[in-house]
Amino acid sequence: MGLPRKRRGLADTARHALRYPERARWYLHRLRRDVKLRVSHRDHLDYYGAVVDDLVTQGRATAVGSEISARSRRIGKMQFDYLKEHGLRPEHRVLEIGCGNLRAGWRIIRYVEPGHYYGVDISQQVLLSAQHTIADRGLREKLPYLVLVRDQTFAFLPDATFDVVHAHSVFSHAPLDVIEDCFAHVGRVMKPDGFFDFTFKRTEGKEYGKLREDFYYRTETLIDAAARHGLTARFMDDWEALGHSQSKIRVTLPRA
Repeated sequence: MGLPRKRRGLADTARHALRYPERARWYLHRLRRDVKLRVSHRDHLDYYGAVVDDLVTQGRATAVGSEISARSRRIGKMQFDYLKEHGLRPEHRVLEIGCGNLRAGWRIIRYVEPGHYYGVDISQQVLLSAQHTIADRGLREKLPYLVLVRDQTFAFLPDATFDVVHAHSVFSHAPLDVIEDCFAHVGRVMKPDGFFDFTFKRTEGKEYGKLREDFYYRTETLIDAAARHGLTARFMDDWEALGHSQSKIRVTLPRA
């Protein structure tokens, strides 16, 4: 496992702000946004949906899957290639949680059979952008499903449907109770031999959050949380070896 990122102390944070004033201005915007949204959005998913909508408005679409930058395109391809190398097949049905505007999703849609991709997100803005991605990529005939959600119960989806569930940079923005809510329901929609891959921001020290937007967890915390809901989880070392800033865990149903 790679080394965890260190938290900055107050003096180090001040030096960083002086060196990178644009980043400091953006952080102050985030701080003001956090104060405002905490009052108007008590539920975390409502809160973070509003954060994502603001990111789109601010032109920071890379946070929700834009392919404008070479880095964003590389990450989208990395996600897809990893899934393909680790079990994804064209006949599989895929549920992508937090699909954004399909940075990895359009590659999955192109690869799997028509009607086999379901993307859910808490932001209406990014789902509208995802519709444009489908049109721009010529993927209409693949009949992907895009659904706005307000929770992670997946109540509208049938049991034992998905071979692959995927969530990239979703739990990195979620408190533990939201993650556990997902664990409590995702097993129902997975096929017995299916898997659920998700990334998270890992620390080997004290777990912490920044504002209500970024959360850092120890690996064992999430593995134990999955186990509380009858799921088996394991750390994916080879993902971290690719150089992504987040780590990955794979969740499966226990074998009968």
